[in-house]
Amino acid sequence: MQKALFLDRDGVINVEKDYLYEIEDFEFIEGIIPLCKYYQNNGYKIFVVTNQSGIARGYYSEDDFSKLSEWMIKEFLNYGVEITKIYHCPHHPDINGECECRKPHAKMLLDAKKEFDLDMKNSIMIGDKERDIEAGLNAGVGRTYLFNEDGKIENSKAIKIVKKLDEIRD
Repeated sequence: MQKALFLDRDGVINVEKDYLYEIEDFEFIEGIIPLCKYYQNNGYKIFVVTNQSGIARGYYSEDDFSKLSEWMIKEFLNYGVEITKIYHCPHHPDINGECECRKPHAKMLLDAKKEFDLDMKNSIMIGDKERDIEAGLNAGVGRTYLFNEDGKIENSKAIKIVKKLDEIRD
């Protein structure tokens, strides 16, 4: 079975900007490339699991999301990092009703587990919101980290709250 590094997108991979879909607005968060290289070199497959309610809200389309995702994957490849797959939830409960894929539900992670035969107990989830951590825990992920640059979050179900991505190493 394969170990996985699950990453939320907005706030972990890229600087959080409301309903990001334009390539020119995308900024990698400092430390994300070395973090991914480290885990990739240690046998982890890398997955992105992201809520994208901007699609449900009509702020951008599935096609807009796909274009940004394809560009992001190519940017990672320029640094020698392979993103295995991106899973996203295009729903919002106030618009579409409840769904099983929106974090804190675990469907995106469990879909990856099924598709890639992943060892969830020895996998990692990194998110910037408690719902990311809860999704990881709901999927049986063994280690969860809450990334919080400003240090304002003090309580979490994560095994560790970090202010810098380079604090996450096994």
